[in-house]
Amino acid sequence: MQTQISTITKTFFTCCIITTFASCNSNPTTTTTSTKDSMTTENKQITLKPTMPTPAWAPSIKPEMQVVIEKLISLGGKPIDSLTAQEARKQPTPTDAVMAVMQDNKMTPPPAKCDTMGKDIPVTGGTTHIRVYTPKQGKAPYPVIVYYHGGGWVIANIDVYNGGAQGLCEQVGAVVVSVEYPKGPEHKFPAAHVVSFDAYQWVLKNFAELKGDSTKLAVVGESAGGNLAANMSMMARDKKIQMPLYEVLVYPIANNDINSESYVKFAGAKPLNKPMMEWFIKNEFSSVAQAADPRVSLVKANLKGMPKTLIIAAEIDPLQSEGKLLSDKLSAAGVQTDYQLYTGVTHEFFGMAAVVPQAKEAQALAASKLKAAFGL
Repeated sequence: MQTQISTITKTFFTCCIITTFASCNSNPTTTTTSTKDSMTTENKQITLKPTMPTPAWAPSIKPEMQVVIEKLISLGGKPIDSLTAQEARKQPTPTDAVMAVMQDNKMTPPPAKCDTMGKDIPVTGGTTHIRVYTPKQGKAPYPVIVYYHGGGWVIANIDVYNGGAQGLCEQVGAVVVSVEYPKGPEHKFPAAHVVSFDAYQWVLKNFAELKGDSTKLAVVGESAGGNLAANMSMMARDKKIQMPLYEVLVYPIANNDINSESYVKFAGAKPLNKPMMEWFIKNEFSSVAQAADPRVSLVKANLKGMPKTLIIAAEIDPLQSEGKLLSDKLSAAGVQTDYQLYTGVTHEFFGMAAVVPQAKEAQALAASKLKAAFGL
């Protein structure tokens, strides 16, 4: 099968504005931006304020997060669970909303600190696409992070999730390999898992081409990609090949319980809600029963021998409960695990560091843990 990058949002070059830490201020209610011309650099403080009442489904939402959600609503997308997968891939995304917020506020990002290169690599059934982020500074060989994007295994692509990959490359000083993978309903479970592992194994064989240090490898993923990242560690363990030194799982899909506490509490949340998760299940799996597979429901898997793990969670997220449960299960299995819940933010916040302070904090935490694992 040929894995294609979908046309869900803008091109990569536009997306790369989403996550650069230098465009954010540590103050939780302000964002610092720089406007540059040929002569001067002007810094100005911008306070992002919602224009609508606090939504009933998120009474604790932070103002910057609410601004992004308001902008997403204003872009006029239809409920994804009412569309076909092909239609859903063309809807406005949280990435589009962040870009619009930045444009509205004349926020200019600093230059990217990583070079990027796209490449097709051989996988089961054909090829898939990867994007390689390489630091412009520092000295090779660099640590290597294999990164998996979210989207419920049905929508989105490496463009939509560029923010997290770019941020990690810049903050860790590592080569980041962002992996595209096949999606349902065209290619149902376990196609994404198989191709993702093929890409992981390709990385193991091509450290030299990547300017990477073969002794310093980690995996990172968001949402469905967090599930895939954990699977890479489990599959490497079971096949007795090189395992990652560390894994960062950002609000991972980790259970098949759609009646958990957070599913009930945040059933109507945005940008991810219970009807959307049910729609993802319908499109990705041949039957609902497949969602109980331990490759999907990670809390049912054998977690012994997994690498050190950081789980990053969002409060306003149907997946919050299963992320905490996975953390508890990993700890019970003897895995050194850190769990960090960010309050007042929604699913998808991690790549929004340019406008959401909690995203900046989460990326900084992930970077610090990865650097420590790499001995940097």
